[in-house]
Amino acid sequence: MSSKSKRYDEKFKATIIERVEVHGEKVSKIAGEVGISNETIYRWLRSKRKKDGSTKPSKRWSSEDKFHIVMETYSLSEAELSAYCRKKGLYVEDIKTWRKQCQSANVESTPDPKKIEDLFNTEKKRTKELERELRNKEKALAETAALLVLRKKAQAIWGDPEDD
Repeated sequence: MSSKSKRYDEKFKATIIERVEVHGEKVSKIAGEVGISNETIYRWLRSKRKKDGSTKPSKRWSSEDKFHIVMETYSLSEAELSAYCRKKGLYVEDIKTWRKQCQSANVESTPDPKKIEDLFNTEKKRTKELERELRNKEKALAETAALLVLRKKAQAIWGDPEDD
């Protein structure tokens, strides 16, 4: 293996990149045809995407980025949207999902604050009643336990009344 690497002109690289991005050909197929390694083509693709500013994977776009992309692509046709996605390294489905999220962002999904306050007050009253009931039951249970202990002590001291 020689340490010299072969140089390719920009037009050749652009042709290879176009075949991958626009025509959807597989990198391994193109690499086999032209006699270069897969890694070289992937390096060219990464370099081009970096120059285009599309280095972020779709899961790493910020909320602001997603909103701007939705705004940019809203009036595009399907073909234009597909070209835009190839350029940015996105999927059309991602943009459609983001569009739905943007459209539903301002839908009122929270109840009226007055209703929330009324529910809170109702639950607060119910909690107080349950706590009061629990205290009363704990007192009754403690009293019953004390009576049982006293009965056992009385039996131990005086014996069973049935023994007589």
